[in-house]
Amino acid sequence: MPHQFKDRIADYQRRVDERLDEVLPPASLAPERLHDAIRYAVFNGGKRVRPLLVYAAGECLGVAPDLLDAPAVAIELIHAFSLVHDDLPAMDDDDLRRGKPTVHIRYDEATAILAADALQPLAFSVLARVQRTSPAARNSLVRLVADACGSVGMTGGQSIDLAAEGRTLTVAELEHMYALKTGALIHAAIVCACLLREDLDTASASALDAFGRNIGIAFQIKDDILDIEGETHIIGKPSGSDAKLGKATYPALFGIDASRARCDALLHSAMANLEPFGDASAPLEWLARYIVERGE
Repeated sequence: MPHQFKDRIADYQRRVDERLDEVLPPASLAPERLHDAIRYAVFNGGKRVRPLLVYAAGECLGVAPDLLDAPAVAIELIHAFSLVHDDLPAMDDDDLRRGKPTVHIRYDEATAILAADALQPLAFSVLARVQRTSPAARNSLVRLVADACGSVGMTGGQSIDLAAEGRTLTVAELEHMYALKTGALIHAAIVCACLLREDLDTASASALDAFGRNIGIAFQIKDDILDIEGETHIIGKPSGSDAKLGKATYPALFGIDASRARCDALLHSAMANLEPFGDASAPLEWLARYIVERGE
């Protein structure tokens, strides 16, 4: 096995794509248009950062990749579901996602809603079939991902985000929104491996829990920065879209310099969380740096 995690990324991306292809209904199965839209939403060029976090946390804890396949797939399905809904006219009204027409533009709004609605339960069907682990661990995985995508997680964060348009938030309010909207699913990707390592000590679980929370907020702040500084062909959507919608973002409220400083501080905290794991944490360290430094 290559020493550097970056050398294994392509293999992990291929692995999760193969598993996604296995669980998604074929486009030839009725209703064909819906199933085609579902596959379009999932196979649209994503980097699979959340599944990579699942596998990296597994490497850190010595959890076999085949045990991690189901949570990696489930979390990516939830992520895809969220992006389809985020892009809808009633939400962010985006025409591009990863440089391609969004699902409601490529198909139609009703099909996009139904495609997202189908992706969410499929994720939990996948989690329910996790192999070689206890019923208690499977239940914990289902609850973790459900909380991450529900009203106390991603969906709640999106609600707060929409309500905050044109408003001024405090740092605490903004980071709470980020922790739900973006951070919850990233945090869940890390914690999945902890739940599958059923003999894990409390201190190690707490350290990875904190790492996931820190890097989840950093991810969204970096997205905010890229929305201002990134080019459309690189970030995959029109730059400046947050500003046009009057979004409450870190750069809009506190400036680019403060945003970069907060990203760096969160990265520093995340790295400190990994110190107890020594060299075993190298995959998570690499991904944490990638999240904060991407686009530079």
